[in-house]
Amino acid sequence: MNKRKIAWVIDSSAFVNTMLKEHPDVYIIPLNIHFGQQQFIDGVDLTSEQLYERIRNGTDSAKTSQPSAGEFVELYTKLSKEYESIIAIHVSNGLSGTMSSSLNGAQIAKVHVECVDSLSLSAGITGLVERGFHLEGQGLSFEEIASSLRIEATKFRNYILIGNLTQLYKGGRLSSAQFYLGSLLKIKPIIQINNKGELQELDKVRSHKKAIQYLIQKVIASVQSEGVELVYIMHANAIEQAKDLKNAIQLELPSLQVSIGEISSSLAVHAGEETLAVLWYVK
Repeated sequence: MNKRKIAWVIDSSAFVNTMLKEHPDVYIIPLNIHFGQQQFIDGVDLTSEQLYERIRNGTDSAKTSQPSAGEFVELYTKLSKEYESIIAIHVSNGLSGTMSSSLNGAQIAKVHVECVDSLSLSAGITGLVERGFHLEGQGLSFEEIASSLRIEATKFRNYILIGNLTQLYKGGRLSSAQFYLGSLLKIKPIIQINNKGELQELDKVRSHKKAIQYLIQKVIASVQSEGVELVYIMHANAIEQAKDLKNAIQLELPSLQVSIGEISSSLAVHAGEETLAVLWYVK
């Protein structure tokens, strides 16, 4: 039996758009979501609607965990029989232990896997996979593709507007005083994944309207100075806000391609409902 060329492995923190969902060589390994003693598999047995309902009304704070090395062993063993090579692109190693599990799984399975740290999440992973498809079509080896994607990962730009402070508070990322003052003053935190793949706080903006203008101006500045072809707007159960943001960006930049998607449940657990993010790669 002739083996297929490259298997692409991503985790469920990625934005799985229609192309990735329907691509025969893309495999998704899910993260886990926990509410107290209950465990759910991201994208499998917990819908986004059920997640937000639990976050709003549940007493237990939601948490996530990475896939086990054993899950990767099983997947890589299977794929090694069907493909010549495997490239795995994962959520930033600075945010999750998923990549470590992936590397351990490949080592245990004795399978050569090129693991790429996306230094990002969500549409950041999506963009790298799509770039990888392009390089594969040019005939590059899987080692050359992985090397190129590691460079591409450093060109990621992102601005994340936290929509609801409640989940940050429940998850222990805000003190009672910070939560109270932030809610009272209607402060909107803007955070970013830096070039080390770590979260950092950028700014605190008073009012949602000003925060949206902040995102728009960041997109405009990058398009004008760095060259951008595609911007992703990712949202957490805030589709109408995402559409309004897209319209506002394209009013200023009519030729810019803007794509809207919903963040995965495993990310919504941390960011909270109504979070909005703009993400893109520069040339």
